[in-house]
Amino acid sequence: MTAPRSPTDFLAAEVHELEAADLDWKLRVLAGPSVPACTIDGRSVLMLCSNNYLGLSNHPKLKEAAIAAVRTHGAGSGSVRPIAGTMDLHVELERRLARFKGAAASLVYQTGFAANAGLIPQLVGEGDLVVSDELNHGSIIDGVRLSRAERAVYRHAQPEDLARVLSEAERHVPSYRRILVVTDGVFSMDGDIAPLDRIAPIAAAHGAMLYVDDAHGEGVLGPGGRGIVAHFRLSRDLVHVEMGTFSKAFGVVGGHVSGSAELVRFAWNKSRTWLLSGSAPPAVAAACTAAIDVLEGEPQHVERLWTLTRRFQGALRDRGFDLGASATPIVPVIVGDSAKAKRMSQRLFELGVFALPIVYPMVARDRARIRTIMNAALSDEQLTQAIDAFTQAGRELGIV
Repeated sequence: MTAPRSPTDFLAAEVHELEAADLDWKLRVLAGPSVPACTIDGRSVLMLCSNNYLGLSNHPKLKEAAIAAVRTHGAGSGSVRPIAGTMDLHVELERRLARFKGAAASLVYQTGFAANAGLIPQLVGEGDLVVSDELNHGSIIDGVRLSRAERAVYRHAQPEDLARVLSEAERHVPSYRRILVVTDGVFSMDGDIAPLDRIAPIAAAHGAMLYVDDAHGEGVLGPGGRGIVAHFRLSRDLVHVEMGTFSKAFGVVGGHVSGSAELVRFAWNKSRTWLLSGSAPPAVAAACTAAIDVLEGEPQHVERLWTLTRRFQGALRDRGFDLGASATPIVPVIVGDSAKAKRMSQRLFELGVFALPIVYPMVARDRARIRTIMNAALSDEQLTQAIDAFTQAGRELGIV
């Protein structure tokens, strides 16, 4: 008698399929802190692909705040936020974050993904419409799918196409109960900025809510790194939800939303990802508050980030590299062919630079790239080393 097949046989089959197509993730291991000169898989390299824009993950003030919080508040909160997991550290973080963002209130989630997956499905549901930029982050896409609302997509960063979609939506029968427009603030693969100053009035003219995921804009855009809403000097009446994370420029981990007091009370009563997940450990909450302290008191980090970004972009463009539409410290070096992008990443690693390839299906087949992110903690000498490595690898592979 033939033994029955295991119900989990598909796991190995799908993994083998990914490996055969060279589409599986191969994890590299960081030994020590996320700093520009680091050790990856036992090799000393320059870190050029972390989201730690300002180098705050190893800032002494954040580390000291985390250690002090463990001593006073313990290792964990012991509960979810609505039961017994709201500590004074969480309340203080949300107060400081709201002040920093210029919003009436803020709410901290466990991750940025949890914010999008938890809040979007509560803002809209059956009988509603979500209008999304075609290149929005996967966490937005998953949040929209969970909502059970109808979906429409507008062409990437094109307000005119958004206006077309919203005009068509107004003619829908029956009328939509609510319409939500959602966009990334900074798009993580290309480093371009959503034209929120043009998107916001269009959404308002059609009576739609506006939700912006500013994960890659915080600590980067706007006065003192306050984000895309401050960057465009937009009224809070036009941007109803400003979502972000602590895991990028803030250097720690966690997600958050900022907006009206009503939005925050709605979110903490309705978002199941917030209601049913353990709250941030004391060390995390304290370190996030310390990151806000640093952003408010040490503006040189944001200034340094942009100085290095302009120098890096200028040098690579001068050497003939295609950087696409990048307008931020996310600098994609477009290679085109996926196999060549992987070879270039490996050659860069051999030359002492850690920068990963982004290939199909994450980007179009002919738009594979090395995705780099600037870090304010890089020295001038380290940036020169990185530029030289890109130049050498690019010439060897016939990219420039």
